Amino acid sequence: MADLSWSETTPLSRIYEAGRHGVKEGPAGVALAELTSFDLVQVMARRGRWQAAVEACRGLNGKDAPARPQALPAGEARLIWSGADQFLVLSRRGAGFEKAASAFAGVASLSEQSDARSLLEISGPRARDLLAKVCSVDLHPAAFPVGAAAATSIDHTAVNLWREDDADGGPVFHLLVFATFAESLWHTLLDSGAEYGVSIDAARAWQP
Repeated sequence: MADLSWSETTPLSRIYEAGRHGVKEGPAGVALAELTSFDLVQVMARRGRWQAAVEACRGLNGKDAPARPQALPAGEARLIWSGADQFLVLSRRGAGFEKAASAFAGVASLSEQSDARSLLEISGPRARDLLAKVCSVDLHPAAFPVGAAAATSIDHTAVNLWREDDADGGPVFHLLVFATFAESLWHTLLDSGAEYGVSIDAARAWQP
């Protein structure tokens, strides 16, 4: 009888390799990283129950659900707008779904998305230039400030995109993509950023 062993993998485990991609000279203009070990729950308010869902979110996370394209810090979680009367709750790996199911019982429909999505971080002084090649959203700071979010597409792939606090003087963007499209999108980002030099950081656990 064969021995079976189980190890946790991510949507990019098969191809992910930390290091330098594209132009090698000078500092990298873009840093890419896969973020892991998170819970992700899609919350969709039932018809006519949006206000009740907002109040349930406040009770669970200490902050109202986002009613417009925003990504809001809420204690140990992020609340990410994903469409009319719906949002995502991103939190550390744990009992995120069970807590949400109790809080939103009767007012919203929930979908557990933790293992169905890949979470990427795009940062660095040329991060905005890279995204401008593949995304139609206006990412100028005046139009897309810290905390802004969008449900959009990159290379015909649906994504949730939002801007985090700046780091090292450059913008930081987070991007959620369905796991089955993660490898394709990863290659698109590497190709688009090659002229700026891309530093692929070691994958790490998502932190609020």
